[in-house]
Amino acid sequence: GHVVRNWKVRWFVLLQDKLLYYKIEGGKKEPSPKGRILLDGCTITCPCLEYENRPLLIKLKTKTNTDYFLECCSREERDSWALDITGAIHAGHPVQVQELHKMKNSFKLLDNISLHHIVEKMCDSSTGIKLTRNLEQGNRYKETFTGSALVDWLISSSFAVSRFEAVTLASMLMEENFIKPVGNRSTVATRCTDLSEQFLDDSTALYMFAESSRKSTSSKEEPQFNISELSGTIVKQGFLVKQGHKRKNWKVRRFVLRADPAFLHYYDPTKEENRPVGGFSLRGCLVSALEDNGVPAGVKGNVQGNLFKIITKNDIHYYIQASSKAERVQWIEAIKPLT
Repeated sequence: GHVVRNWKVRWFVLLQDKLLYYKIEGGKKEPSPKGRILLDGCTITCPCLEYENRPLLIKLKTKTNTDYFLECCSREERDSWALDITGAIHAGHPVQVQELHKMKNSFKLLDNISLHHIVEKMCDSSTGIKLTRNLEQGNRYKETFTGSALVDWLISSSFAVSRFEAVTLASMLMEENFIKPVGNRSTVATRCTDLSEQFLDDSTALYMFAESSRKSTSSKEEPQFNISELSGTIVKQGFLVKQGHKRKNWKVRRFVLRADPAFLHYYDPTKEENRPVGGFSLRGCLVSALEDNGVPAGVKGNVQGNLFKIITKNDIHYYIQASSKAERVQWIEAIKPLT
């Protein structure tokens, strides 16, 4: 409400240029609308985390700077309304609507992302993620957060633009032991071989900060790289998922492709220092796309496709997953001329 800041149930109808809301009496909506929200010039915020105990909010700000807070019944309903309202706001711009639908399932993480920075922001007492006590199957957990709450927070904090991206980031945080699952629902999911299914965007899946996220990372012997191989011109860079050589698990790495000299290096996004954790010369390498129907020999886990392989002149095999077929083609076409 605008005068008394209470919450009331209203029946909403979305039209092309406005959002009408009606009072409900006796389980039926009244014939005339109680009010309307003009969508021309509106801005929408979803998820809106301004009310700590109301995670299912959409915020609409009209061009006259009036704020409307709308609470939905579920996360799915909230996101569906937000997408449709956003489409109505930009209805006169079909290209923009197409871009919005693409963004819903987008995968374009920031190249300079730092998981340390994300965790630091998560722990902030005023703007960080809200920690709560939770009870599950008789166990009481302190200082936890749900999977959907983390996804909402990552989007509202501008670390991701879609739920798909936010789940990828959250999976990276868990894979690198910054957060850990607690309770049956989230723990069972970690047994999935596919990295994208190990973290749950769910309001019943519980997580908490791992102890290791507050400790400095253990000092391991780091690979040494010649300064000359890191001085080449950067041709392409971005996030890909790479299979490890020892444990055969899949980890998100930031890849940097350089020319003159031709090298491909990969970086651990959990480390603040800008040093590669691996890399190799592309001279004499073979690069090829792998079929999506079946898992090739040498690959472990539930591969979702978009896989390609690089074989070095020393016969070392690297298996890498892109986020889409188009991205796989782009990487292969960028690497081939340098081999």
